[in-house]
Amino acid sequence: MLIEVDIAKTLRSAARSFELRARFASASERIVIYGASGAGKSQLLKAVAGLMTPDSGRIVLAGEPLFDSARRLNVTPQRRRVAYLFQDYALFPHLNVRQNIGFGLRRGWFNPAAGVDHEAIRYWLHAFELDAVALQLPHQLSGGQRQRVALARALVADPRALLLDEPFAALDPALRARMRGELDALQRRLRIPMIIITHDPDDVSAFGDHVLRMDAGGIAAAADVELVADGKN
Repeated sequence: MLIEVDIAKTLRSAARSFELRARFASASERIVIYGASGAGKSQLLKAVAGLMTPDSGRIVLAGEPLFDSARRLNVTPQRRRVAYLFQDYALFPHLNVRQNIGFGLRRGWFNPAAGVDHEAIRYWLHAFELDAVALQLPHQLSGGQRQRVALARALVADPRALLLDEPFAALDPALRARMRGELDALQRRLRIPMIIITHDPDDVSAFGDHVLRMDAGGIAAAADVELVADGKN
């Protein structure tokens, strides 16, 4: 993946404002943006996904401009072909596992039928060992199963990049370690480029081929993986 980001955005809430001024470029398939809560990581990721519109600047992914304020270009989220995995997974509580995954294939907002079937749905159900729970609702699943469903929904449409917002924060420590291993193996097998934002040094150690440290709305510097793991960066 070659991604170039150079954006500015002023976010206002009541009497407070936050300045996002993010600039970086990377050719890595595994980018980790590391920083404390409130540093602007989620807003940066949403800008890449098209869920937040910068005030100015440009975003280029794999040679294709996704946003360019000078050209008045802003590609819709659907046409960017990037998958966004929310921190809370954002599964639809009234849809079963098969429907939640199938929703990733739809262009509109109509819910898939309860027994929706598609080759890609069958593939990801099998790949993530979800066949046995295909008709269950999200509240009937374990934390690890919910994450697998969210990943399957993100990947079913064959995106060209995967964006993950604190993907392990909601899991207990033991499950967190297991799911890191699963995501690591999945990414290496599929070779899908991904950007992870996190404040957890263990995520940096596991996925940090290219680590960027974010602070106060800006990319402060490239971060050293070993120093982050030791709590020194």
